[in-house]
Amino acid sequence: MWFCEFTETDPAARRRAAQRWLRQRLSAYAGREIGDAALQISPHGKPALADAAFAFNLSHSGAAAALAVARGVELGVDLETPGRVRPFVALAQRYFRPAEAQAVADAAEADREWLFLRLWTAKEAVLKALGRGLAFGLDRLELDLAAPLPALAWIAADGGDAAQWQLRALPVVAPRIGHLAWRGAARQLRCFDDVTSASSTAPD
Repeated sequence: MWFCEFTETDPAARRRAAQRWLRQRLSAYAGREIGDAALQISPHGKPALADAAFAFNLSHSGAAAALAVARGVELGVDLETPGRVRPFVALAQRYFRPAEAQAVADAAEADREWLFLRLWTAKEAVLKALGRGLAFGLDRLELDLAAPLPALAWIAADGGDAAQWQLRALPVVAPRIGHLAWRGAARQLRCFDDVTSASSTAPD
């Protein structure tokens, strides 16, 4: 796992910085220069390198980005920065499983956003690992609300066996929250920080 914070304040500039940073990191893993043309985008929007020996997934939120890289397994990562005013209860009722939506509704107001984003990022990480994204449906998988660590309790049949899914909370500084997901055996998670903004590198 790689993490980076950007100094840009403009959202469009941050997106460009995140894409530059992604290409730099992928170039280091691939041992060659990776340009935009080398990235293949799936019908559901997931980027990949067709001839690479590794898989990756990127998520950026606000001034931060998280990049997951692994060999031999497809993975998904989702990162969120709290602070947006949203109707969390209504959104949970629309997109989540009934028990999850009820948990969001029952949460204290001060905890509601955190719980909503915890569920959202874990679910979206799984969907990105599947390569389907939100098109798969957030209501077609359910988190174990009683588990001390993130865990998948149920997923629709075309998502595989819930017991085969691995979920890890990202070790990000609060208030940010995020999750990493993959299907298969447990793996060691190694984390690295890029302390400088990607904007300090070559321009587009």
